[in-house]
Amino acid sequence: MIRSLTGVLLALLLPVLGGLADPALASPARIKDLVEVDGVRGNDLLGYGLVVGLDNSGDSLRNSPFTEDAIVNLLERLGVNVTGEQIRARNVAAVLVTATLPAFSRAGSQIDVTVSAIGDARSLLGGTLVMTPLNAADGQIYAVAQGSIIAGGIVAEGEAASVTQGVPTSGLIPSGARVEREVAFDFTQSRDIRLALRNPDFTTAARMEAAINQNVGARVARMLDAGTVRLDLAAVGIDTPALLMAQIENIEVQTSTRARVVVDQRSGTIILGSDVRISRVAVTQGSLTLSVEETPLVSQPNPFADGRTVVVPRTDAQITEDPGNGLAIVENSVSLPQVVAGLNALGVSAGDMIDILKSIKAAGALHAEFIVQ
Repeated sequence: MIRSLTGVLLALLLPVLGGLADPALASPARIKDLVEVDGVRGNDLLGYGLVVGLDNSGDSLRNSPFTEDAIVNLLERLGVNVTGEQIRARNVAAVLVTATLPAFSRAGSQIDVTVSAIGDARSLLGGTLVMTPLNAADGQIYAVAQGSIIAGGIVAEGEAASVTQGVPTSGLIPSGARVEREVAFDFTQSRDIRLALRNPDFTTAARMEAAINQNVGARVARMLDAGTVRLDLAAVGIDTPALLMAQIENIEVQTSTRARVVVDQRSGTIILGSDVRISRVAVTQGSLTLSVEETPLVSQPNPFADGRTVVVPRTDAQITEDPGNGLAIVENSVSLPQVVAGLNALGVSAGDMIDILKSIKAAGALHAEFIVQ
């Protein structure tokens, strides 16, 4: 029941939740954690390669002919002539290699790559990625990946059964790609910097503008809309935008977000934001239970009698209704702990709680954005 679980969590989290409900006590966040700099972005990279050294868990070449073609091309580039040969290796797998080239990456720096099987390989555990070029959307090679794979799962099998935990057909190579080409971007030429808020909000943007101007001592920041704050380098005596960003990115700003209730019907998870409010409302909840029990009876004739065995069906079907708790009143709530306490007083399961929150929202008593995942 959600009553017992929430009761324990509420006792542990009440001081924290109480602080979240009071805007004056909420923890501020740094500007670098709230915004993205317009124009400063990563670039997605993609490559096709081979993983070797697998323990008989690679692609079956009959079902993955592209793996055999890749092996032949690789060996021929290395000077090995395999024309006309039939390759039946089970320790090789064809994979797609993905990575993100961060902003300001320089030639020679290393980035992480993700490796995923595209054939019928059962596991990439213990495999090694052979040198794989990584291309961007423009078709140019920006990095080259190679290295040992750290797989995210394990496979165990016997003669009659097998078990799989995690995803063994996908893995990670930390610092597995070396940058070979840089993205042309001169940040020093930027005279007008725009900060894009990850969660657009007028209040947060206005507070950010005020905090930056107060810290710098000049009107360098100006809020354009709920998601954009513009920085004007002409208003301050700083030569490069990088110095200005270094000066303001650690400024702490009191954030403000919309009240949200997020529910996940598959797992029964319910998340309530600190600004959620519920008007005074009366709630009752009950449920129907349908029970069908089959107890067939076998009727057999006496020994040496002229007859046959007959199965006589017997079904017991019942419908019961839980009495419920009657009408429960959820009072006007002014803080998150009070909202949790009021909903917890209903004493229902997580699934029923989600239905109750939907109904309260439909009645207009839940003052928050309701998101169902």
